[in-house]
Amino acid sequence: MSGKAVGSVLKLFISKSGTSKRFDRESLTLDKDGVTEDKFYGKNTERSVLIASMSSYDLIKTYGIEMPFGYLGENILMDYNPYSLDVGTRLKIGDTILEISQHCTICNHLAVLDVKIPTLLKNDRGIFAKVISGGDIKTDEKVYIV
Repeated sequence: MSGKAVGSVLKLFISKSGTSKRFDRESLTLDKDGVTEDKFYGKNTERSVLIASMSSYDLIKTYGIEMPFGYLGENILMDYNPYSLDVGTRLKIGDTILEISQHCTICNHLAVLDVKIPTLLKNDRGIFAKVISGGDIKTDEKVYIV
């Protein structure tokens, strides 16, 4: 890959039907309909991949709240904060190319852990992306802006 990496993938997650629990994965397979094993696969391609930054977890921790990784509902947790990137910006991770489609809104379920979380993460929960070019993403892979 030419260009400079902006960050790395720290953790990967999927959701399964019938539970709100997030499941760690060493790799994810993505295609035009999203994350292949995820319960949201094929439901809304504009919201098929949720990307969160470690900065969201760090922010919550500064308020004395311990929030487990995956709590934000993300599929990809990275050490780069992409929240200020414009809709339409493309990220390359592993074999995949993702395009930012919208910023993630705050859901009421985030208040289950602590009622302050929705307010604290108002603009820092994550971003949704759609899959432009499918492939595999693994933990520790570099993230590039293309």
